[in-house]
Amino acid sequence: MQISISTGTLFVFPLRKNFEMAGKAGFDGLELIINQDFERINVRELLRDLSGIMPILSIHAPFMPLFGWGNQIDSLKRAVEIAAEAGVSLVNFHPPSWLGMEFGFWRWLYRINDFQKEVGQGVVTLTLENMPWGGKHKINPHILSNTQKMVEFITERNLYMTFDTTHMGSGKANFINDFYLYHNSGRIRNIHFSDYGYGREHLIPGRGILPLTRFLNHLSSIDYHHTLTLELSPHEFSRDEDLIMESLTEILGYLRKETAPVAAVSHQPRTT
Repeated sequence: MQISISTGTLFVFPLRKNFEMAGKAGFDGLELIINQDFERINVRELLRDLSGIMPILSIHAPFMPLFGWGNQIDSLKRAVEIAAEAGVSLVNFHPPSWLGMEFGFWRWLYRINDFQKEVGQGVVTLTLENMPWGGKHKINPHILSNTQKMVEFITERNLYMTFDTTHMGSGKANFINDFYLYHNSGRIRNIHFSDYGYGREHLIPGRGILPLTRFLNHLSSIDYHHTLTLELSPHEFSRDEDLIMESLTEILGYLRKETAPVAAVSHQPRTT
C-alpha cells in the first residue's frame, strides 16, 4: 500500500511547499488537486517541477469552474491528458450534482460505455468518488449516492472508485459494510482517509465518530495494495509549520502501524 497525502490538506501553503513537507514527513507521494493554482500557467511545466520533489500518485480533476479548463467534461479530459503525459496513473473526479443541475455532465457520463478505454485512453485509471450527505435534512445532492447503484454503474462501465471515508461516514457512521460492497466489486483503487463527526468533514483521525482504526485493520486483513490518501481539512491544523509537521508525522505513523501486515504466528516446537 502506498500512503499519499492530498494537496488540499496543506492548502494554506504554496504547492511546492506541500511537496517538500510531504517528503519530510515520509509520505510516498501526493494527490494533486487541480484548483485555481492551475489557471493561466504552463501546467505541464509545473507538474515536471513538482514531481521532481515527490511522486504525484494521483490527480483530482477540477470540481469547480477554472479559467481555461472548460466545463466538467472538458476539465476531466484535460486532467487525463496531462496525467498521461506526466506519467500519473490515476485521475479522480466527482459525479454530477443533480441539485446543481449538472445535467449535461450527467448525460455525458451515461453515454460512456468503457471509461478506461474511452476517457482514460487505456493509460490512466479513472476513479469516481462517493460524495457526502449534508444540510439540515441530510441529503446527498449527487447522482449515484446509493451504494448498490454506484457499484453497478462502475462495474458495467469499467470505471474504478475512490472511496472517501468522511463522505460515506457523513451518511452512515458505521460504513464498513458499504466499503465491503465496493471492495468486493474489485473496483477500489484509491481511498480518501479522514474522520467525520458533528457535521464536520475531513477531520483528523480521532476527532470524529468513525471507526477508522477498525477500518484500517480491515485494509490490512484484506491485503489492500492500492493507494490510501490522507485528505484533511487545512483548518484542522494550526498555522505553525513545526506543529503541522509533528501532526503529519504522527498520523502517518498511525496509518503505517494500523495497516501493517499481521505477523505470522510461530509454531516452532517448545524446548525444555
